[in-house]
Amino acid sequence: MPQEMRIAAAAVLTLVCLLASTVAAAQTATPANEKQQVLWQKLEKNIVDVDRGLDGVLGVAIVDFKTGQSISLHADQVFATASSIKIAIVLELYRQSQAGKLALNDLYTVNSADLVPDSVIMGGLTPGVTRLTLRDLATMTMAVSDNSATNVLIDRVGMSNVNALMDSLGLKHTRLQRKMMDLKAATEGRENISTPSEMLAMVRAVYEGKVLNPKMTEDFFQEFSIPKPDSFIPRYLPDDLRIASKHGELEGVRNDCGVVFIPDHPYGICVMESYLHRERDGEEAISKISLEAWRMFDRIARASGYGRVISPGNSSK
Repeated sequence: MPQEMRIAAAAVLTLVCLLASTVAAAQTATPANEKQQVLWQKLEKNIVDVDRGLDGVLGVAIVDFKTGQSISLHADQVFATASSIKIAIVLELYRQSQAGKLALNDLYTVNSADLVPDSVIMGGLTPGVTRLTLRDLATMTMAVSDNSATNVLIDRVGMSNVNALMDSLGLKHTRLQRKMMDLKAATEGRENISTPSEMLAMVRAVYEGKVLNPKMTEDFFQEFSIPKPDSFIPRYLPDDLRIASKHGELEGVRNDCGVVFIPDHPYGICVMESYLHRERDGEEAISKISLEAWRMFDRIARASGYGRVISPGNSSK
């Protein structure tokens, strides 16, 4: 056989081997991927079923932070945020602290003029005497949703600066337009608003380190992850699971947004509701969707590529 023919034959053989290995790799990966897509499809169906059974309007955004795969239902609709907007307020506090405009340990003296109804903690403190750090106020804002603490932070960081931060993240529908308990502003149409997709995009940007440096990001999520007994996302999830969430409640409105830190497979979830006939039904709907999402991500995180789920301490063959 001439040398040219031998070289050509060798090249063809190499190409065949490469194609065979590529096909084999694809055949190995495809079944696992297809099986996981079935789980995603079933999660989407379960969410639609919850939506059909809810007497109200539901918006959902769920994103796998590891792969970027997502599910959405009415996720670009604008909803009233209720207390979920406090995520953005505290985030701007941390951003300004990182920029040196203020410090988290700056002190604030409780002022009776700052107190509004339903202040869980500040209403019981002594005006003119009790001193708190801005980080203390952030803790009260995130952990117990104290409205007076939130309003002090709004004054300190500036409402326009919160909205400018949202603009910088590309969130055009997320707006802080009034203080907490300002019913006059609400009746005039100045409501705090966002969409499920934008709320989740904000949380994801922080998680991915696009807003704060690593140290500030960790501290922010420490605040964000303080357990909240009344939250809807964690209601049916394991007690030892780290969850960063902030729920919100208004008449006819229920929301909850955050991150579920499944080991090696965290995901974001935001559910927003309005026009609810019964707020309790809305709370239950959020908790059901959260549970269905966790069941899927937990299995994917603990499973092999073929779907064999391995629990900690499982020694079975």
